[in-house]
Amino acid sequence: MDGVDAGALIAALGGAVAALVVVALVGLLRRRNRTRADLEAMLAAAQRESDDLRARLDELSALLPDGSGALPAQAATYVITSAGDVAPRGGAASESQLEVPDRLVLSATVGQPLVKVAAFGHGVRRALSAESRNRIWFEMRRQVRSSRKRRRAQVREYQRQVRADERAREGLA
Repeated sequence: MDGVDAGALIAALGGAVAALVVVALVGLLRRRNRTRADLEAMLAAAQRESDDLRARLDELSALLPDGSGALPAQAATYVITSAGDVAPRGGAASESQLEVPDRLVLSATVGQPLVKVAAFGHGVRRALSAESRNRIWFEMRRQVRSSRKRRRAQVREYQRQVRADERAREGLA
């Protein structure tokens, strides 16, 4: 090579590859930590929401006629007729109304069918792999051979019975 030692070139390339690997690992670890922080934030939000719901339940339980939190024995049957109304009956809109985030709706409506489609696709891809086709071909061939053997054995047994019946008839005649 023109003035460049091959060993130095290999060392430089090795150093560049090592630097890229280190950068990739650092990026991966930062991304992993960021997702952990997101999960912790989501858990804290869920706990706050649970606490808010528990407080709301306690408020509504206190409004029951006997104040004990238990429904009276002859409680009236309630029918929900105000589904979708902004304000509850007899009052202004409550500040503690739950807002469902778009991510949750999207996750519930698209997430489960998407998982099913992905699982189905994985199964089809695995079923159509060369290894699977060879295994199926081998198993079918084995079953065809064994069914032929069974059929031949049945034919031989039937022929033996027919000959035995003929000999028995000849002996009686």
